[in-house]
Amino acid sequence: MKKNIFIFTFFLVSAGILQAQEAGMVHVKEGSFVPLYGASSKRPVFVPSFYLDIYPVTNSDFLKFVKKNPEYSKSRIKRIFAEKSYLSYWKSDYDLGTAHPKSPVTSVSWFAAKKYCECQGKRLATMDEWEYAAMADEKRTDARTKKEFNEYILSWYEKSKTYENPIGQTFKNYWGIYDMHGLIWEWTADFNSIFLSGESRKDKSTDKNLFCGSASVNATDLMDYAAFMRYAFRGSLKAQYSTRNLGFRCASSTKPKI
Repeated sequence: MKKNIFIFTFFLVSAGILQAQEAGMVHVKEGSFVPLYGASSKRPVFVPSFYLDIYPVTNSDFLKFVKKNPEYSKSRIKRIFAEKSYLSYWKSDYDLGTAHPKSPVTSVSWFAAKKYCECQGKRLATMDEWEYAAMADEKRTDARTKKEFNEYILSWYEKSKTYENPIGQTFKNYWGIYDMHGLIWEWTADFNSIFLSGESRKDKSTDKNLFCGSASVNATDLMDYAAFMRYAFRGSLKAQYSTRNLGFRCASSTKPKI
């Protein structure tokens, strides 16, 4: 009997810890790095300290948001803010159907992701913040030169339906963040990219419709295919797009309130 009580208590505590982690953020200290899009001078970009969600936003998290903000439900959201594929894998507005509650929410537009974070008193991470946090492996803040690290990322690109996996099953990086690689692609805040928008390198215009980065022209290291793929994917997006492998997590410039 005592053994059963102990197991039950352990289960409750463990579940409580996981729930607290899901709602938690970690502090990412300031630093500099040379992003893929850097000029030929390879001048580093300074990233001020910020806070980032430990995990991507889950289906259950987003369901709570939709219930409080029904204008962002799949049947009521305006098409200017999301295309028809928005939350298409949910059974209905407030029914996840066969979707796992603890899997990351996907098929959400940039507008919906931005609104969700704002309702939490947070924001979407900038592209530089996301890339800065994502270049860390378990032990190093910058593991981009490690062959094993890039092979891990590239091997994930070849897999399918990883977005159906629950959060927290990938490695915990140096900052204490999970699922930066190996689960989903993620929105970033940047909507007015500094990148070139056209297929021609002579095209100097800026595409106002690119909300998540753009083409990786002027990349500092064209051999960095893991990062190149992310920039290429971002360059194909518009703010109302919603794809099955694209989700998000939130960030904050200040320490979040508990």
